[in-house]
This record gives sequence, C-alpha cells and structure tokens, in this order.
Amino acid sequence: MVDTWLFQIRITASPELAGTVRDDPQRMPPQLDEVLRRHGATLVCQFDAFAGYVAEAEKSGADKYPLYQWTRDTIENPEKKARYLRSFTAYVNGEDVYARDIADTLQSELSALAGTVGIERVVKFDTNPANNPQPPATVEPHSPRPRASIDKQ
Repeated sequence: MVDTWLFQIRITASPELAGTVRDDPQRMPPQLDEVLRRHGATLVCQFDAFAGYVAEAEKSGADKYPLYQWTRDTIENPEKKARYLRSFTAYVNGEDVYARDIADTLQSELSALAGTVGIERVVKFDTNPANNPQPPATVEPHSPRPRASIDKQ
C-alpha cells in the first residue's frame, strides 16, 4: 500500500539552542547543521511562523484567514508563546510536509542528536486528518493556514 499522507518533523529545543537557531543560525552546533544540510532542511520556529501568519492576515484582511483569531490568541498567551518559541518545524526544500522516507530518516538522525546539542525531543506528525485537530467547519478548503500548523504538541 502506498502512503498517501505527508509527514513533518518537529523538535523541541533547549532555550539556548532555540535562541541560537532564531537569532544566529550560523552558530548552530555543527552536528545539527550537518544533518540539516544533508537533507536540504531548515528549522522554522513555530512562534515565528504563527506571528507571520497573524501579520499577513492583518495586512490582507483577517476575514480571509480562518485561523487568525486562534493563532493570534496563541501567540499572545505567555505560556503558549514560551512553548512555541522552543518548538521548531523542519522544512525540507522549503516544504513543511514531505514523504515518509524523508521524515523517517530526518527523525532518526535528529533523534540521534537528542541530549547532545540542545534537542530535547523529536516528533513526527502526519497529515492524516484523523490524527490531527481540524480547522473550524467554516474554513474554506483552500484558505491560507499558518505554516507549521500540524499541531498536536
């Protein structure tokens, strides 16, 4: 059976690693940088992705962004903000979801670094709607969504 779902890898970073990845990625631990380069991957902070979605919605008209209020409430909540500042999505070749084989390899290699370079946790998510919270029923099928929005953490 062929896999029809796409996958996403997320890491939870230590506060130190999170600060480095967000503020000065050139100082990323060499082992982590090598894994990411090998897979054409970058780490995108979920808080930054959510804040970008809110900014885009406010610029273009929040009524066109069905997850606007939820996303705005999330980034304005101090506890959630602290959590999302340490949560990073691995984008591979600019995409936030990708094939299982890519996700499995990336998950394995990042998990091997856990505990040594500031990675505290590595999690794989899929796009199967049965495994993920769904947007409100009023969402249009092709409405913009915040990047890195597979949210089960």
